[in-house]
Amino acid sequence: MTADIPQVGQTNGESASPAASNFIDEVIQEHNRSGRFGGRVHTRFPPEPNGYLHIGHAKSICLNFGIAERYGGLCNLRFDDTNPVTEDVEYVDSIQEDVRWLGFSWDDRLYFASDYFERLYEYAVALIRKGKAYVCDLTAEQIAAARGTPTRPGRESPYRNRSVEENLDLFARMRNGEFPDGSRTLRAKIDMASPNMHMRDPVLYRIVHVRHHRTGDAWCIYPMYDFAHCLSDSIEGITHSICTLEFEVHRPLYDWILDELGVHHPQQIEFARLNMSYTVMSKRKLLRLVREGYVRGWDDPRMPTICGLRRRGYTPESIRAFAERIGVAKRDTVIDVALLEYSVREDLNKRAPRRMVVLRPLKLVIENYPEGRVETVHALNNPEDPSAGTRPVEFSRTLWIERDDFMENPPRKFHRLSPGSEVRLRYAYLVSCTDIVKDAKGDIVEIRCTYDPESGPGGKNADRRARGTIHWVSAGHAVDGEVRLYDRLFNVPDPADAPEGVDFVSYLNPDSLETLIGCKLESSLAGVVPGERFQFERLGYFCVDPDTTPALPVFNRTVGLKDTWGKIAGKA
Repeated sequence: MTADIPQVGQTNGESASPAASNFIDEVIQEHNRSGRFGGRVHTRFPPEPNGYLHIGHAKSICLNFGIAERYGGLCNLRFDDTNPVTEDVEYVDSIQEDVRWLGFSWDDRLYFASDYFERLYEYAVALIRKGKAYVCDLTAEQIAAARGTPTRPGRESPYRNRSVEENLDLFARMRNGEFPDGSRTLRAKIDMASPNMHMRDPVLYRIVHVRHHRTGDAWCIYPMYDFAHCLSDSIEGITHSICTLEFEVHRPLYDWILDELGVHHPQQIEFARLNMSYTVMSKRKLLRLVREGYVRGWDDPRMPTICGLRRRGYTPESIRAFAERIGVAKRDTVIDVALLEYSVREDLNKRAPRRMVVLRPLKLVIENYPEGRVETVHALNNPEDPSAGTRPVEFSRTLWIERDDFMENPPRKFHRLSPGSEVRLRYAYLVSCTDIVKDAKGDIVEIRCTYDPESGPGGKNADRRARGTIHWVSAGHAVDGEVRLYDRLFNVPDPADAPEGVDFVSYLNPDSLETLIGCKLESSLAGVVPGERFQFERLGYFCVDPDTTPALPVFNRTVGLKDTWGKIAGKA
C-alpha cells in the first residue's frame, strides 16, 4: 500500500474567491457555494514522463498551479508513469526543472502513479469481485476489430462471462508473470453497444514485461492511463481534475470507475489545448525531430519545449504572461506565435540591459580623429528603467559598423551611411563618409569618414540631427563572439496538418538557424555567463548560450525588435 496522502483543507473559497474570469473559475466558484468539496480547491499537474514538456504543457502548468494559488488551494505534481516502454528518469528530472523554472512549487506533494500500483491492483480486484471486470484473451487487434464503429455496436468478447473466481485466478497469474505480453488483458464490463466507444469494455490492465524506472521488475502488468489517472486523482484528494479537450469523451469512464468503486470523486473539467502557428506540439513529432537530427536536441532553441525556450532566452514571466493572455477556452483554436513573441519582447524590453554588437562587421576609420586617442562615452543601460543608469563605452579612431548600415548606391529613403551622407554614431559623434576602400574582388572592406568634434556629448552641435543613427563597436576594444540567429522552425502556419502523403518535416524552414562567426561585441560583454539576456541595440534580444566559454561568448537571438503582434492588435 502507498503512504497516506495528506488531505489539506482550505477555507471556504466563497468569501475570498476572485471574480470569475473563465468557465473553470465559474465551476469552482459554484462548487464553493454549494460546498461540494468543503470549500477545498486541490488541482494537479500530471505529465507522463515520456518526453520533454513544451509550451502547451506550460499553459497547463500555469492553469493548474494558478488556480490553486487564486483560491488558496494546493496543486500536486504527479507523474503518470504507467508505461515503462517510453518513460525515463531523464524526463522526470527535466519536468521538475521546468515547473520550478516557471516559478511554481509543489512543496512536498511530488507523487507518481507508480506509488499506487498495489492500491490500483486492489481496486481492479474489487471490480472483478463486483462482476464489473474480466480477463480477456483477445489480442489488441481482435479487441479493436470487435469494438464496432460509432454507428454499429461492438461484439462481446467470448471471455466476457467468465466467473468471478476464474477472473480472480487469471488476474493473479497475470501479475505473477505467467503469461506473455499481449496474451491477456483486464477489461471493464460496461456496454459494448454504448454510443461512447471508450465505454465499450475498455482495457484496464495489460501485460508488459519491461523494467520500470521506479519499481524495477516488481510488476509485469500495468494499468492503462484511464484507470490509473482517475484513481490517482481520487487517492490524492484532488477536487478539480483539469484536462485538455480530447479527454472529454473519456470523462464517462472516469466517472464510471470512481462511482463503481465508491471512492472520492473529483470533477473532471476539460479545456482546449494550446495549438500555435508554425509549431508542432505532438511529442511523437518532436521526438522524431530530435532522433533524426533535424534539431540539436530537446533544448534546441528552435524547439517549442520549455527547455528550448529557456535556452533561447525566454523568461518564465513572459511565458506566464502569454498563458494569461490566451486564457482558457472550450473550443480548439490556433494561437498566432507572434503573441508569444510579443510577450517575451514586452518583458525583456523592461529588464534587458542594452549593449552594442556588430553582427556583420565593416571597418570604419575616422580620418580626422587623433591616432591613439581613446575616449569614453556613456551609454544608457535601459531607457525603460532610469535606475539602470549608464555604462562606459570606449570610442576610438577605428570602429566596426554593421555592413548593412552602409550602401554605396543607396535608394532614396536609405537613412544610414552612404558616400557624402552624414549619420550619428550612437551616443557619440556625427560622421560623414568621404571614401570607400575595396579589395581586389571589388568588395567594400573599409569606409573612410570625418567627424564633427563639436557634435559629441556636451558639444555645441550635440543636438544637430542627422538622417539616421547607427551603432558601432571600437575595433581596439571589441570582443569577438558567435551569434546564432534563430527563426521559426517551420515555414508554413500549420505544419502538423500535412496532406496525406506529405511528411511534416518537408515543411522545415531551411533558414531556421544562421550562425555568425567573428561578431564584434562591446567590451562590457566580456565574461558573460549562460542565461544572461541583453538587447543588442537595433538588432533584437539575445541570450548567452551554454556553449559560451571564457574565450568565446555565444549568443542566441531570442526575438527581434519588430513587433508584428503589437501591430495586429493595435498596440504598436
